Amino acid sequence: MSIQTLEIIRKRVAERPAELAAARSKGAKVIGWINYNVPEELIDALGFIPVHLGTGGSDHLVELGSRYISTGNCVFVRQAAGLFAEGTDPYFANADFVVFDVTCKQVYRLAEVVAHYFKVESLILGVPYNHDTQAGKIYYRKEVEALGKRLSERFGVTLEADKLKVSIELYESIRAAIRELYDFNKKEKSPITWSESNDVIQAGYYLDRREYLTLLEQLLAELKVSKRDANEKFGDDAPRLLLTGSIIPPGDSKLVSIIEELGGRIVVDDLWSGFAPAKTIQVKGETLDDIADAYLIPHASLPTLDYANDRRLQNLKSLIKDYNAQGIIFHSLRYCDAFTFKAPESRHFFLNEGASFLEIHTEYSGSDYEAIRTRIEAFIELVKARAAVLV
Repeated sequence: MSIQTLEIIRKRVAERPAELAAARSKGAKVIGWINYNVPEELIDALGFIPVHLGTGGSDHLVELGSRYISTGNCVFVRQAAGLFAEGTDPYFANADFVVFDVTCKQVYRLAEVVAHYFKVESLILGVPYNHDTQAGKIYYRKEVEALGKRLSERFGVTLEADKLKVSIELYESIRAAIRELYDFNKKEKSPITWSESNDVIQAGYYLDRREYLTLLEQLLAELKVSKRDANEKFGDDAPRLLLTGSIIPPGDSKLVSIIEELGGRIVVDDLWSGFAPAKTIQVKGETLDDIADAYLIPHASLPTLDYANDRRLQNLKSLIKDYNAQGIIFHSLRYCDAFTFKAPESRHFFLNEGASFLEIHTEYSGSDYEAIRTRIEAFIELVKARAAVLV
């Protein structure tokens, strides 16, 4: 039994590149952005089309990007450089301007490489490492304000308060709908899998955001009356897994495919390519400062010395409880130093919460496929055995 709205979303994503090209031919401007903390509400309120850039999983693009940026950078950054170099990706090709938020230092280097080699008009959005201090909050407010000013001056538009309010309401509604979508996987029987939910989130990288909200609402209405048990294929003893760590962008399907092929049921994630923005961002006012404050959310790319009050870990604790997660898979891309460094403290935290923990490092090439498969298979059997003992 299929979910019709899922098919519609996939069809609309396939049609989107041609729509963007047509819109640009009529004068519309597309603003691409890369990384975590770029507030789309601002881009939307200025009348531009926001597109979240970046894909994964292509060894060819990683190799191409490595001609321009050091191989000491993670494969996501190298693939992004490859996408700019190749110039055939419709979203990169249709971006009139690109915003790089520099939560990650490797993205800072990517921005420099892109400006130098490919002459892409762009801007760096600074994100404070002292994100929990008043000075950090003020700094990021100024950075968001400067982003709005730069875009306004470059394209001759004005940010209007009423349009900003409308955009805030739009994105708050989208995030609320995504949270409701993820609620289905709290249940033993769900009409939608985590993979399908994640695909829906990533469709929002590209689709017109107003149409996207309509499709989300249509999907929720269909799921509420559906008799489908999408997770039936995993079996009654499938371990409930939480996926965390580095981003898993569109195209990077290796790890998730292995987990599901071996009978692991992912029920939730805190990935910034997935559920994390909808789960953690909440704009509580109508101003640009309110947006900036909401987007200054800690994740593993930002340093945290106060372990006991780390909001990232507290969010993970609530996800374990809410989704009854039995095992955690901490995924990090090789050379993604920030996430790799956070793995030991994450392991300590999860084990204290009574959940099994597995750390996995991946590349986009297929050379590590069998090694990852062997480790995932052993982990799933361990979680199953532990669950059987606890029953």
